[in-house]
Amino acid sequence: MGNYLRYEVHNCDVQSDRSYFYSRDLFPLAYAEVKTTKTGLEYTLLDDVRSIDYRVPELRVMRLDVGVAKRELIPGFEDPIAEIRLQMNNHETVAIDYGDEATKLLQLVYAVREYDPDFIVTSSGDSFLFPYLIQRASANDVLDQFILSRDPKSFNRKSTSVGHTYFSYGHTFYRAGTVRLYGRIHVDESNTFIVKESGFDGFIEIARTCRVPLHTAARFSIGSSMSSIQFYQALKDDRLLPRNKKIPEAFKSAQDLLVGDRGGFIFEPRLGVHDSIGELDFSSMYPSLMKKYNISAETVLCKCCPDSDNRIPDLGYHICKKRVGMVPKTVDLALTKRLTYKRLRDEAMDKRQRQIYDRRQTALKWILVTCFGYLGFSNSKFGTVDGHIGVCAFARDNFLKAAHLAEAQGFEVVHGIVDSLWLKKPDAALEDYQELCSHITEEIGIPINFEGHYKWIMFLPSRLHSHVSVLNRYLGVMDSGKIKVRGLEVRKRDTPRYIYNAQTDMINTLAEAANTAELYRQTPEAIKVLRTYRQLLLDGDVPLSDLMISKHMSKEPRRYRQQVSQVIVAQQLARHGLEVQAGTHTEFVFTNAAHRCYDLRVKASQLIEKGTNPDTRKYLMLLYSSAANLLSFAGYTPQSVYDAVRGQQQRSLFG
Repeated sequence: MGNYLRYEVHNCDVQSDRSYFYSRDLFPLAYAEVKTTKTGLEYTLLDDVRSIDYRVPELRVMRLDVGVAKRELIPGFEDPIAEIRLQMNNHETVAIDYGDEATKLLQLVYAVREYDPDFIVTSSGDSFLFPYLIQRASANDVLDQFILSRDPKSFNRKSTSVGHTYFSYGHTFYRAGTVRLYGRIHVDESNTFIVKESGFDGFIEIARTCRVPLHTAARFSIGSSMSSIQFYQALKDDRLLPRNKKIPEAFKSAQDLLVGDRGGFIFEPRLGVHDSIGELDFSSMYPSLMKKYNISAETVLCKCCPDSDNRIPDLGYHICKKRVGMVPKTVDLALTKRLTYKRLRDEAMDKRQRQIYDRRQTALKWILVTCFGYLGFSNSKFGTVDGHIGVCAFARDNFLKAAHLAEAQGFEVVHGIVDSLWLKKPDAALEDYQELCSHITEEIGIPINFEGHYKWIMFLPSRLHSHVSVLNRYLGVMDSGKIKVRGLEVRKRDTPRYIYNAQTDMINTLAEAANTAELYRQTPEAIKVLRTYRQLLLDGDVPLSDLMISKHMSKEPRRYRQQVSQVIVAQQLARHGLEVQAGTHTEFVFTNAAHRCYDLRVKASQLIEKGTNPDTRKYLMLLYSSAANLLSFAGYTPQSVYDAVRGQQQRSLFG
């Protein structure tokens, strides 16, 4: 009616499918008894959202892929279908490659009806594959018969929605418009975060725990899934959900901001290689603090408990003692389940069962990570900036206490960052670290775990300043053989596979060392690995697919001021009728990185033809740079890596 700004409106933005779950206390894949009555369906729930060992039905999964008979380099909606490929539960593969287009489409309908999958999995199904199939069905006058849903509902031109770009946690993302099926679930692997991160096991865990329909959960952001838990809890507690958050941030002086808004605490790492180091890690530290100290929008600076002795460090803000906040209530479920899954994973003997527990705890980890960010999010209905600052203050206080307790028992802090400590003590046994964890947990009230003991760990310097340490750039090998890497090329998403493989093999070579002395002796062996990869590139034995670089498009191409690689690629694709949206990724190969003509520097992956040659010099520079980053503990630079690989002093590529 247009008066939503004049009146306070509540419970207006909860989707009907989620509202149905909330009101009946149901969740996806719940085991229930259902009776049909005159007034509707009557449920008897035989399951529990807190259940750990729940049984998942034997779901049938079909993977759908379509080959396009391209007339040009980039496939278009006017290009005919070459073949359709179907794979059931990763086993049987069926190819539909005979007859005209109408026959192929109707054979697809028949195959889907026969196999009757619960899930249809695609790659780019939302953005291209399904819109393409709908267009081809329309062009061949079989759109009314093109039914892939269980319900007898055909597609139409309005079956696909428009995608959108959004901004979250400092990054720009693009989500393609969704294509729904009725009675089946369509999962687009290129349009889902949770399936990528934790597989189907984690995806189902999120849908159950957050009470979000499977189709929606596959495309939801983690923040939206976490909000669903809060909405359920609010309706269960008979609380109204405001359309807009009403709690403002408390006024702060410049002094208050300086003292209070400081983030997590960090001990600067000690440069170089260290032998015999133990790592301690707080388990879900921030969510645990939110639960322990009852931090929520309605509890921080509440009006009912001004004399509360539960105070935020540094700022002194009081926290309610008469009621449990909405945020601690919702965090409790995910926190409890994750800790249980981690324990069961470590105890499980069966490999498949261990994988299931690990994927479920990974999915819940993202919920817990997000709940802290949402606490300070402007549109979060139960968020509070003051609470967000308060969690950081409690974290700093508890982290320092843990460090002091460790030092009191003779341990030396080598590095510490927010919720992890790297400690060293002469002749310390594993039992000493475990006893320290028990002592800290008992004193602070937040569980801290012993992550493992390193044979050696190196804290690497800044690329620009060789005497300055970097907080999150290290490499270590544990007694178990596990390798932990942060800040190197193998951890970056834009690293081409060729560089990734080279650095991985070099790391594995260094990992054979048992201590610092052996590590330095292994360095020449790592150079030999590098020499092998260099020769592969010079001999032309590296496929172009291994040289692909992926770059994120943080804004619209026209808004870039510089002709960076991803902008050049976007312009190339635009000339072929393919628009690149902000929030998407572009893939390309360097062809002549130093050429004066921008368009000749790179080539989009979609436009690569036979005879396209990579810029060998550019990839050699990337190879040497990645090796120098890894071997910087021994004083290597790209120049000295180049000289070592050549085995002689020559004029450098970097001169």
